[in-house]
Amino acid sequence: MDDDYYKILGVQRNASPAEIQKAYRKMASKYHPDLVEDEKDKKRAKQKFQEVQKAYDVLSDSNKRELYDRYGSSFESMGGGGGGWQAHPGGGGGFEDIDFSQVFGGRGGGAGASPFEDIFAQFTRGGDPRGRTRAAPRRGGNVQHTIRVPFKTAIIGGEARLAVRRPDGKVENISVKIPQGIEEGKELRLRGQGEPSPNGGPSGDMLITVDIDAHPHFKRRENDLIVTVPVTLAEAAFGTKVDVPSPKGTITVTIPSGTSSGKRLRVKGYGVTTAKGAQGDLYAEIQIELPEHLDEESQNLIREFDQQTDLDPRSGLTW
Repeated sequence: MDDDYYKILGVQRNASPAEIQKAYRKMASKYHPDLVEDEKDKKRAKQKFQEVQKAYDVLSDSNKRELYDRYGSSFESMGGGGGGWQAHPGGGGGFEDIDFSQVFGGRGGGAGASPFEDIFAQFTRGGDPRGRTRAAPRRGGNVQHTIRVPFKTAIIGGEARLAVRRPDGKVENISVKIPQGIEEGKELRLRGQGEPSPNGGPSGDMLITVDIDAHPHFKRRENDLIVTVPVTLAEAAFGTKVDVPSPKGTITVTIPSGTSSGKRLRVKGYGVTTAKGAQGDLYAEIQIELPEHLDEESQNLIREFDQQTDLDPRSGLTW
C-alpha cells in the first residue's frame, strides 16, 4: 500500500465515519495554507493538506473506502475507481476547489451550514459562512499629551486636569492621577483614552508626559530632597534649632555651632517616597544671610572678629 490514508488522518482502520470527519476537521484547520501565516511554511502546509484531503475523499466515501481497504491506494488505477473518482491534477485533491460547506457540513448529513464553518471563518480572519469577508477589528491609535504639575504634587502625589480635544471637536476634561514620587519626563498611560477604532475594535491609549515645575526652595536629586535653609551669622556661629518644612510635615533641625554656608545636614527618610516604596533623605543646606547694608559699628565688629581669627577659607581651593 503506497499511501496509508488512515495514518495520514491519524485514525484506526476501524474508525467510524464520525471519527474520520472529526479527524479531518482537525487536520484541515491545522494545515490549510490560508491559515498559515509564515510564507516559508505555506509550501509544506499545502502539500500536507493535499494529502489530508485525498485521504478524506477516499475514507469518507463508503464505496471508495471498501476498495481502498481491499486493494490499497492502487485501486485508483484499476478502472473501477468508485464512481469515477479521479485525483486532482498534481495529486491529492487541491485545496483551491474545496467547498467547505460540503466538506464540513454536507457530507453525511443535511443541508445548510455546519458549526465548523463558523470556526473556519474565525481562522480566516473575518470570513463568514456566507462567503463575505470583513476586516478584523483594529485597535485605535495612541495619542500623546504633556502635562505640567507642581513640584509638591510630583512629590506627594495627587490629581491633575487635562483638557483634550476629541476628533469630533468636543473638548473633554480628563482627571489624571499623579503617583507620588513621579520623576520629570515620566510617561503615564490612560488605557482606552486614545483614538477610537475605525471598525469596532478597542480604542487606543493616551500617553501623558509629565513636566514638573521648579520649586523656589527645594531641589530633587533622584529620591533625595535638598532645601536651602537661611540662618543668621549668630545662628551659624553659636548654633541653634530651626524649623524646616518637608513632605511629611515640619521638622526641627539642629544647627551645630560654627556651621558654614553650604554645609548639608541630613535628615534620614524625609525625602521622596515613591509609589513603589523607595525612600530618600532630606538635606538641609545652610546658607548664612547678612544684611545688604551694615552700619559702621557692625562693620568694625566683624573686622575685629576677622582679625582675631586665623582662618584662610580658600587654602584648599586649587585647579
